[in-house]
Amino acid sequence: MSAIIINKENFTEEVIHSDKPVLLDFWAPWCGPCRMVAPVMEEIAGERPDIKVCKINVDEQPELAGQFNIMSIPTLVVMKDGNIVRQSVGAGPKSQILAML
Repeated sequence: MSAIIINKENFTEEVIHSDKPVLLDFWAPWCGPCRMVAPVMEEIAGERPDIKVCKINVDEQPELAGQFNIMSIPTLVVMKDGNIVRQSVGAGPKSQILAML
């Protein structure tokens, strides 16, 4: 499975009402560190059917970025039962991302 693209139309269904933990990646195409994290997020999406990996383009979804008070990207957020349980800013290795889960 690959990462799910999130927008304001599918956010509630895919993230808030998810029956699995959700790993959100707030990113933008012009962001170098975001491009470094992207293949790792796709790997995790393919390897971990027990979680949902989602991507939010902050340029296309400024309302969602604002809702999460995103000031720097990439920002990774782990949500369970509609609540934020962990958050980290900046690019990190796969092991660090997996440790958030």
